[in-house]
Amino acid sequence: MTPSLVFDIETIPDVDGLRRLYELPSTLSDADVANIAFHQRRQHQGTEFLPHHVQRVCAISCALREGNQFRVWTLGDVDASEAEIIQRFFDGIDKYSPQIVSWNGSGFDLPVLHYRAMVHGIAAPRYWDLGEDDKDFKWNNYISRYHMRHLDLMDVLAMYSGRANAPLDQMAQLCGFPGKLGMDGSKVWQAFLNGELQAIRDYCETDVANTYLVYLRFLKMRGHLTEQAYQDEISLVRNTLAQTAGAHWQQFLAAWHP
Repeated sequence: MTPSLVFDIETIPDVDGLRRLYELPSTLSDADVANIAFHQRRQHQGTEFLPHHVQRVCAISCALREGNQFRVWTLGDVDASEAEIIQRFFDGIDKYSPQIVSWNGSGFDLPVLHYRAMVHGIAAPRYWDLGEDDKDFKWNNYISRYHMRHLDLMDVLAMYSGRANAPLDQMAQLCGFPGKLGMDGSKVWQAFLNGELQAIRDYCETDVANTYLVYLRFLKMRGHLTEQAYQDEISLVRNTLAQTAGAHWQQFLAAWHP
């Protein structure tokens, strides 16, 4: 069976890149650099949300279902560089050739990873294979929006219409899963400035857990899981998280009401 790898990223402003692009002095604090970028973006676009290429990846969390095992973790140590965690992500694709699953991965996570991989000179040959090395990838690869080797659940459920997109938090809760707990993407930058990187990593992990649970419901809807198989998968996730260290998992399980 092909392994399934659910992933999610958290980002902060690339303040070093923004200093270069805006020709800002090195004496300016990271917070001030970001505030200038937010102001510029708001003036021109009406939103403070920065473009993909100046988003710095500070965490990538994954949920891997392979064989009889399920696990959730965040790539690299707390002090790992952006280049290291991105390289680890693409190394995992090289190793497992999994089906990757995301929520809005086509619209945000993967474009960010593309740009940041280019910034750091990272190689990802398996990910970018369009059939040149493996003929099976010509008709089912990670890049095409309509192939299942990367399944963007939000995009597929919305029938590829942005007007029908739904937030993960609400869909997870509607399906009886915990949803977001105490943090969302808008709070990540301030948490980073406060030195709360572990809290960001924990939040990212709960996001991939929510995504994986919604993915299981999707597989059941498609008829790829029977009711019993679905319940077995749910039990596997519950039991695994109950044995995984971290107060965020205790909170997650406490908020999970079937």
